[in-house]
Amino acid sequence: MPLPRRLLSISAPSASPRSISSRFGRREAEEEATTTTTPTKERERSRISWTVGAAATPADMANSSGSDLAKLAPLEAVLFDIDGTLCDSDPIHFCAFRELLQQIGFNGGVPITEEFYSANISGGHNDDLARALLPDMDHQKAMRLMDEKEALFRKLAPGQLKAVDGLHDLCEWMQCRDLKRAAVTNAPRANAELMLSLLGLADFFPVLVIGSECGRAKPFPDPYLRALDLIGASPDHTFIFEDSASGVRAGVAAGVPVVGLTTRNPGKVLSDAGASLLIQDFQDPKLLSVLEEIEPAAANAQG
Repeated sequence: MPLPRRLLSISAPSASPRSISSRFGRREAEEEATTTTTPTKERERSRISWTVGAAATPADMANSSGSDLAKLAPLEAVLFDIDGTLCDSDPIHFCAFRELLQQIGFNGGVPITEEFYSANISGGHNDDLARALLPDMDHQKAMRLMDEKEALFRKLAPGQLKAVDGLHDLCEWMQCRDLKRAAVTNAPRANAELMLSLLGLADFFPVLVIGSECGRAKPFPDPYLRALDLIGASPDHTFIFEDSASGVRAGVAAGVPVVGLTTRNPGKVLSDAGASLLIQDFQDPKLLSVLEEIEPAAANAQG
């Protein structure tokens, strides 16, 4: 089928997609290659303390743009995207899209590559993706295919979905300080609820905002504005975790600073979209330094 000009350049696929767990092992592999520290000591050294009142890391470890987040003190709330932010779900979505698109003869039946997925699909809303990827197909039929893709994702996720490193320590830190929070995503509600359940965070988020249930989905600010309203938080004392350019733009448009996770997308892409700080994961020393700077008011802490 004819494809939009910007989607025509798809190279042959790599031999195999990256392992779902490769992202989490990358830092350890790099460190082991450059140090003589034993594996056991290496694991101990990389463990991050989230003890209340403990200094996470020297302040100069935060980059200059991250220091801008200091104006948020005292911190009141944190908003989270889900896909690619709470969990590295992109490899699962990539596999589901690759299988579905190959079945319908997209790109002459040549499987899409991870590069094509990252540039044209990752972070997109299904309605927009259906129009961009399948412009010559009846839109209702294209949306049914998107639904099939989401069903395939939900089938694959239970065996592969993992939390981004440091997530549960961060959640515990937030609970100790009674911080307000919400999950805000362009994912279908069934996907979002499944991911939160698999991550053990179904009860952690009192509010879940779905992009398609708002007037406009990300990259428009509507989902984040709704989340702020529902949890009663001020954008002056809130920041957002996001992993895609679309999500970063949505947060910035809502007037909320965004911390970008380089889970899959290049840091430059997130910076260009307006991210105030870039981190690898929730154990990144830059993040811990910023959190120490914007410690919530003592009256909000539970201990």
